[in-house]
Amino acid sequence: MLVLKATRSIRSRIAVVELFGAIGGQIKSPAYEQIFASVARDANIQALVLDVDSPGGGVSASDYLYRSVLKVAEKKPVIASIRGVGASGAYYISCAAHRIVASHAALVGSIGVISVRPALQEIMQRIGVGVNVNKSGLHKDMGAFWRDATPEEEEKMQSLIDDSFDTFVAIVAEGRKMDADEVRRIATGEVYWATRAKELGLVDELGDLDRALDIAAEVSGAPRKPVYLRPRRSLRQLLLNPTADALTESIGNEIERRLWSGWLR
Repeated sequence: MLVLKATRSIRSRIAVVELFGAIGGQIKSPAYEQIFASVARDANIQALVLDVDSPGGGVSASDYLYRSVLKVAEKKPVIASIRGVGASGAYYISCAAHRIVASHAALVGSIGVISVRPALQEIMQRIGVGVNVNKSGLHKDMGAFWRDATPEEEEKMQSLIDDSFDTFVAIVAEGRKMDADEVRRIATGEVYWATRAKELGLVDELGDLDRALDIAAEVSGAPRKPVYLRPRRSLRQLLLNPTADALTESIGNEIERRLWSGWLR
């Protein structure tokens, strides 16, 4: 339960950090770790709101960001607001928050772990490509795409997946104050509409970012004056992003035009 705090100075703020895109892709762990560390240190920031729209990403990066947010939560109220998708690693991170708010049409969950590796040995054989391997240990090339995994390797890989899954379940159980067995029952890897996620205990209430800001202001005593913290962009990114955005929009519009043209014939 969050406890109301006394109103702070007029410089008090609520920090909003956007987690948009894939973790490890658009969401670069080192950059966001620095942001969360600064939030934890800054005496003028009285609460943190996570604005989440992410399908998840890598296990290590998700866990690191979860623990970075947890350090903030040890000092200040943290509210997660899931606007679109809060799945897999993104939900993992959200479990560090004291409260989770999700929009009515948000998709929440995907509690689970998956490992995917390409199997290209048949294609390589067809085109006459071979691979010479020198290795220091029996399992040094475990997961290699140029050969089938041995039964022992499959067992070891599944053990890694199971260990990661156990950690995920424990994180959700602790963050959501749920029994681990109950979490396992709903941790099928599927996503749930926010309304169902609320029934299952995965979110606290339905609402948008404004609602999350209201809660943050209420429990922290800070004025409802959000400050958005984002990773610094390099000069190259600043120069290329407008061009990339315009190109993406142009391609999207052309695809949509052709689809509608074909549909209306």
